[in-house]
Amino acid sequence: MRSFLYYLYERRLLRQVRGRSVPQHLGIIIDGNRRYALEQGVPDLREAYALGAERLDDVLEWCAEVGIPAVSLWVFSTDNFRRSATEISGILSAVESKLTLLARHPNHRLGLRVRAVGKLDLLPDSTIAAIRAAEEATAGNRAMVLTFAVAYGGRQEIIDAVQSMLREKSKQGEDLQAIIDSITEETIGQYLYAPDLPDPDLIIRTSGEIRLSGFLLWQSAYSEFYFCDAHWPAFRKVDFLRAVRAYQQRERRFGG
Repeated sequence: MRSFLYYLYERRLLRQVRGRSVPQHLGIIIDGNRRYALEQGVPDLREAYALGAERLDDVLEWCAEVGIPAVSLWVFSTDNFRRSATEISGILSAVESKLTLLARHPNHRLGLRVRAVGKLDLLPDSTIAAIRAAEEATAGNRAMVLTFAVAYGGRQEIIDAVQSMLREKSKQGEDLQAIIDSITEETIGQYLYAPDLPDPDLIIRTSGEIRLSGFLLWQSAYSEFYFCDAHWPAFRKVDFLRAVRAYQQRERRFGG
């Protein structure tokens, strides 16, 4: 009976969401794998991260169902390098496995085009190889852009953008004052990791933490935020639909 009532509620939420404006770019801060493992008595963290990777398949299906064309996932931050070797290995192993699967079996039905952003040079060679293979295998897909933020930090992205801009303009022979005068939001935006992606309309964070921790720091100035108590491996379709519905119910204001 409980599962049937859950199904009815899910269908009701889907009807409410459909036919209304949906985010054109959804950001997701994947959080709660460790806590989920502890609560469920899962002794191996690798298994917990593998469960989290499987949840991604469901979320992408839900995004396609309501018509969201771009999804960015924060799967590994630069701060994560401070964790234990076991945790780092578990996270990156799950990321590699998912990317390898996408490379071998590109989801042409969803039209997923995979890309990765971050300080990729800090990653192991095996992770970089998995990223490049997935990007190459899905390069022809156009329906949905799936961006993995790996070894990513929002402040670092801004630093890298400014450094790249200064480096390029210096090579072009521009003097310091000309460079200073040319700096605008639009100029810096051109040097971000993925300048072609629109700013995220909605950012979801799982596991009950009420902060962004620097995810898409520059791009999220006017994003709507939704914080969900469910840990990422337990994130349900009703949680996803509630987030989209909450976004639709807000009156978005730009500039204040």
